[in-house]
Amino acid sequence: MRRSSRRAAARRCGWLLVSVLTALPAQATIGYAVSVTQAEQHLFRVTMTIPAVREHVVIQLPAWNALYQIRDFAAHVLDVSATDEAARPLAIVKLDKQTWRIAGHGTITVHYAAYWDEPGPFSAQLNSTHAFVNLATILFYVPDLRGEDARIIFDDLPAAWGVAIALRPGEAAAGRRNGAYVAANYDALVDAPVEMGEFEEFSLGEPGPPIRIVVHGDGWSREQLTESVRRIVAYETQLMRGAPFDEYLFVYHVGSAAGSATGGMEHANSTAIFAESAAQLPSLTAHEFFHLWNVKRIRPQSLEPVDYTSEQWTRALWFAEGVTNTYGAYTLVRSGLWGRKQFYDDLAAQITELEFRSARHWKSAEEASLDAWLEKSALYRRPEISISYYNKGYILGALLDILIRDSTDNRASLDDVLRALNEDFARRGRFYHDSADIRAAAERVAGRSLEEFFSRYVAGTDELPCADSLARAGLVLKARGRSRAEFGFWPAWGPDGLTVATRIEPGGAAQRAGLREDDVLVELNGSPFPRIAVRWLREHHAGEVVRVRLRRNSEEREVSFTLGESQERAYEIEEARGATDKQRRIREGLLRGTVDAPHP
Repeated sequence: MRRSSRRAAARRCGWLLVSVLTALPAQATIGYAVSVTQAEQHLFRVTMTIPAVREHVVIQLPAWNALYQIRDFAAHVLDVSATDEAARPLAIVKLDKQTWRIAGHGTITVHYAAYWDEPGPFSAQLNSTHAFVNLATILFYVPDLRGEDARIIFDDLPAAWGVAIALRPGEAAAGRRNGAYVAANYDALVDAPVEMGEFEEFSLGEPGPPIRIVVHGDGWSREQLTESVRRIVAYETQLMRGAPFDEYLFVYHVGSAAGSATGGMEHANSTAIFAESAAQLPSLTAHEFFHLWNVKRIRPQSLEPVDYTSEQWTRALWFAEGVTNTYGAYTLVRSGLWGRKQFYDDLAAQITELEFRSARHWKSAEEASLDAWLEKSALYRRPEISISYYNKGYILGALLDILIRDSTDNRASLDDVLRALNEDFARRGRFYHDSADIRAAAERVAGRSLEEFFSRYVAGTDELPCADSLARAGLVLKARGRSRAEFGFWPAWGPDGLTVATRIEPGGAAQRAGLREDDVLVELNGSPFPRIAVRWLREHHAGEVVRVRLRRNSEEREVSFTLGESQERAYEIEEARGATDKQRRIREGLLRGTVDAPHP
């Protein structure tokens, strides 16, 4: 379908749901208009309208959103001013790094600009080809009115640009080509990222709630993407017994459009996914779509209500993110997008990664969750200082699943725990307590106490019983010592999902070539820097000369150096010969997402 035809179809459909939904107020409490006329300068021009002001009003910009990092979005804001209904300037005073007070009465209009040119699912970018924005990065809010309706218009778009956002359309605005979108409150508004530009758009066309797919980029196949999304959506929706949305939007940036920013960000009815290559899309999609339930609706009390001004500490990210990783892998193998060997290799790589991080001896999965706010520090990311709650949580999810299956003769599983949490908390509008309610739900499903598992492996730092647990599923964990090539530094995830250089070997070849701590790693031998560096190194040899393109202080340069050599212990998972009937049933249950019928 041509782009112009798609836009016309979208206007006719009107998200397909407007006629059956309860109408929202024609005039929301707070109104926003976002202009992109200064795309070449990367400046969003924002107009905010606040009605019924008495004497003064306080406005704030979030200090964080999406990533668990204080990023101080106000650093991107310039030229803040305010006027009254007669267009007279009003006195405005900045109170702290993110808060302004405006004196006035009646309807007040605030004008300002926000500079953003950061690719990735956690930030915002505006240029001559497109705009992508997490709205919390550019929209002020009134603290006392965060619960009120909000209305937004995207203004002055180039003629060929479309708008993709997971919000319901409101009434058309006089004199504007684009209509307004409405949200129940500020939190719902900024939980709907927006893509503007010339993008490809299509839908799954399946029975059930509509699924829209928007793609900006190159190097991808519509047929392959459609098939993988269809399988992922179908499996996870069936697993969780129904879709928790009226319509869903996937926004993909692929290839050159993603730049060096790879990752995804979940939202209430949408996700934004950036991938250097199309091969990364299925795993990112499976993870982000499962967040619809785990974290967006099955949500820890420690993250509610959202406090945009400071850190929110939670012990539950090992479950909210890590076990979502477990289910991302489960979805891929259970939907047929992976073979069983791919699943085994992925789980083995997670075990290898955890063992590499010596901090596992003293930092628990819960403590790693609390420390998520420290991850923007290169020092914190070192393996002797931190572990990943994504990594250990993935393994904990698989081990807990095996434990439940073993305890119930494969008549219950972790799937039942997720469904129970969804029923008891998400569908009742309740939030669970970290990690007590998770344990309680798992114990009800398992029919036994799991105090030892949670105290030793979730809250504690005992070595995970990977070999013993996998044996219960008819699987053998094998350790192999081997040599492999090494860079002379450790690639780690930095702010906004970028890969940066850490732990640079003093006097090593990389340092002598000019690499420095926190350099952004853009390319390796002319291709995007690999997301899983260890996997890339295992396919190469010490002594090879490599070319690394790096970015430092907005300037790019290329350095060349020789790969070194190191010794490591890596793990492999194989199916056990002579597994018992019970072990085989548990193994097949893991791979297929099935359980055995209860005893008569």
